[in-house]
Amino acid sequence: MTGVFASQQIEAMIERGEIRSDTPMPDGQVQPASLDLRLGTVAYRVRASFLAGTGRSVSDRLTEFEMHRIDLRDGAVLEKGCVYLVPLMEALDLPQGVSAVANAKSSTGRLDLLTRTITDGGTEFDRISEGYSGPLYAEICPRSFSVLVRPGMRLNQIRFRQGQAVLTDAELAALHAQTPLVDGDAVIEQGLGFSVDLALPGSDLVGYRAKPHTGVIDLDRIGQYDPAEYWEEVRSTRGQIILDPGAFYILVSREAVHIPPAYAAEMAPYLAMVGEFRVHYAGFFDPGFGHDAAGGAGSRGVLEVRCHEAPFVLEHGQVVGRLVYERMSQVPKQIYGAGIASNYQGQGLKLSKHFKTT
Repeated sequence: MTGVFASQQIEAMIERGEIRSDTPMPDGQVQPASLDLRLGTVAYRVRASFLAGTGRSVSDRLTEFEMHRIDLRDGAVLEKGCVYLVPLMEALDLPQGVSAVANAKSSTGRLDLLTRTITDGGTEFDRISEGYSGPLYAEICPRSFSVLVRPGMRLNQIRFRQGQAVLTDAELAALHAQTPLVDGDAVIEQGLGFSVDLALPGSDLVGYRAKPHTGVIDLDRIGQYDPAEYWEEVRSTRGQIILDPGAFYILVSREAVHIPPAYAAEMAPYLAMVGEFRVHYAGFFDPGFGHDAAGGAGSRGVLEVRCHEAPFVLEHGQVVGRLVYERMSQVPKQIYGAGIASNYQGQGLKLSKHFKTT
């Protein structure tokens, strides 16, 4: 049973009551290696981000930090730069030995919508200790765009695991030799390194930068928004760009990444010393991402980049992050991109699903 739980194991947890909800779960909520989490009916505007802390509940801390509450049932705008706490529809009653990790869904990250999970007694964001029993909450801070949300929307997701399943560098190298994980040389150091592509073939368009003053994005509207109203194109003919402090960018990895069906991966920071920027590292890569029956053609990883403190020159091919691979406990019955609504299989440089594509 050691490893990340597959969809069929998550469904069994629901049947046993280890994952609970008063609202029936719709089709598609269980993903190949994770469960989407749904917003509840109320959002609390809070003065600051917080963790419950050992021996304390989130509801107790809300009495300290709540400014006002917002009814989401008819839809409500969460404003850029504000912090909100939303009780989720799902709760947990995990058995001993089973822990969980959560993070933002791909489309959430590509909107620069900081979304983290907190729990009663929690001392870390997005980490749920083994045997946890209690409610789940989403902390939401829109950083580039104000968004319109409703109950049932799925902004973050949760994975369950038992035991230690992370591949060592030696195991990762052996897996790459058996079934290539990237289309080229593998940089393996505490995971699989990946770099930024600033020389896309046939185009000088290398990324997008969020505009500072835009309209609201309704998260239910798919393929409806004009990218030009929300994003500036970033172009380069020299294989480099300068990141501006505080700005948010969508870029793409140089490598095409492959996640075999018996494995899952999570994006992690590379090294703090590589530059004054952060690549959004709360990213799950599902079993089957970039995989095909012929052995894995690979898909590019979209990079959500925010620059800090000082302008920074980013160069083509610079290593900016790493993928940590884990074994699945079981191979999922349904893998990413194979007959399910996977928005980003075979992707290149791509904005979130809310924007029109040409």
